[in-house]
Amino acid sequence: MPKRNAFYAQSGGVTAVINASACGVIETARKHRSQIGKVYAGRNGIIGALQEDLIDTSKESAAAIHGLLTTPAGAFGSCRHKLKSLQENPAEYERLLEVFKAHNIGYFFYNGGGDSADTCLKVSQLGQATGYPLQAIHIPKTIDNDLPLTDNCPGFGSVAKYIAISTREAAMDVASMCETSTKVFILEVMGRHAGWIAAASGLAATQKGDAPHIILFPEIAFDRDTFMAKVQRTVKRHGYCVIVASEGAQYKDGTFLAESGLKDAFGHSQLGGLAPQLAQMIKLEFGYKYHWAVADYLQRSARHIASQTDVDQAYAVGEAAVTFALRGDNAIMPCIVRGKGKRYSWSIGEASLEDVANREKKMPRNYISRDGFGITDAANAYLTPLSAGEAYPGYRKGLPNYVRLKNISVPRKLKTRSNCSDEPYITTNFSRLGQDFACCYLYTAPRLNLATNPHEFEVKPCIAIVSLIDGAATPGMDCAQRKFFCRQHIIVL
Repeated sequence: MPKRNAFYAQSGGVTAVINASACGVIETARKHRSQIGKVYAGRNGIIGALQEDLIDTSKESAAAIHGLLTTPAGAFGSCRHKLKSLQENPAEYERLLEVFKAHNIGYFFYNGGGDSADTCLKVSQLGQATGYPLQAIHIPKTIDNDLPLTDNCPGFGSVAKYIAISTREAAMDVASMCETSTKVFILEVMGRHAGWIAAASGLAATQKGDAPHIILFPEIAFDRDTFMAKVQRTVKRHGYCVIVASEGAQYKDGTFLAESGLKDAFGHSQLGGLAPQLAQMIKLEFGYKYHWAVADYLQRSARHIASQTDVDQAYAVGEAAVTFALRGDNAIMPCIVRGKGKRYSWSIGEASLEDVANREKKMPRNYISRDGFGITDAANAYLTPLSAGEAYPGYRKGLPNYVRLKNISVPRKLKTRSNCSDEPYITTNFSRLGQDFACCYLYTAPRLNLATNPHEFEVKPCIAIVSLIDGAATPGMDCAQRKFFCRQHIIVL
């Protein structure tokens, strides 16, 4: 029997170090050529498997793969696509099995957060239910640091470093001008239900009175009066106020301050616009001049100031995933175990995916100050080593010199592409556009005032339809999915 190949894919929001995990997987697999054939990467995550769009990583040089250690984002493309259960959508699982069999894939490595752990668990169950030999290992990754059973998550340490540095530098800027100019600066950071990223801004303070003066956590219910009083006191005492707000800040009833009313591909509420909302609130009450910023993608892509600890751990979990698979493990995740003692140390452990999938780890209350606006010494002790160490990339002409892989496709072996209702639909010719648009109609109809029968919709010119779909705020399909859908139409037609 020929050696089994491995499938690796990246999922969800990418990070400054997710490629380090990819490097760990591929380099370790290459050391075990007698047991693992080739490593195929899914183009755009699990979508690559569903569409039999695989990348042959064996076509990349050793230098290029090693260069992933210092390159941000997702080298093979990522996605937000959550598999339903085998009972709800058997077609997707049949398709996965079809692709795996066609390419002799026996190892499945999925690099992502909680929802990705759920996908990996379902893939492992697919192998068990069908008798197909498949080892499914989840590789942890999330800047939110909210995966359970691991001390911390690869991707978080570098974000923590970026936010702490940005907070300190912005605070110095505001302090320089506060006498005659800006009094309030607000930095909005990611974190839907867990305030780990916002908490990291607390590392910027070295003495009492240093910024950030206020941190808003999802774990602490937002009270407008208490918040406004704190802002006013801070400006009177220091001349300015720096606020770091988690996007998931919410009222006592659980309503997000920045609720948009839309959902992403995983069914989570889409958030955004908290910083300007808070700024306007303060302006109307006190008249203070303000500035605000949203860290957004900058915080998760800042490889130029990544944490060395984070890079090392990201590589280690990728390496461990291959080791676990080769010893026959299934449905587990490598995790980071913090050592005991005053000097920081860590090692790699393991956790069952049944205990990881769809669960969140929030900030412990003893990590948040009594007034709810800062971090404690315990939080500082936890966070500090995670952002420690500098792992600068190489530079060329003053800019980071990141690698770009060739990403050569593996020849398709199957005659048909997947036609699952939940994945982006691909048209093959103009004559079928009406039928294909009908497939998308379920997503778009609530937002578009189209005719009841989508087949009667005017299909000329095609670009008009593409533009219409791309511009629609469609429930159940986020912006990236809509654009992916539209790109497929543009490419094929």
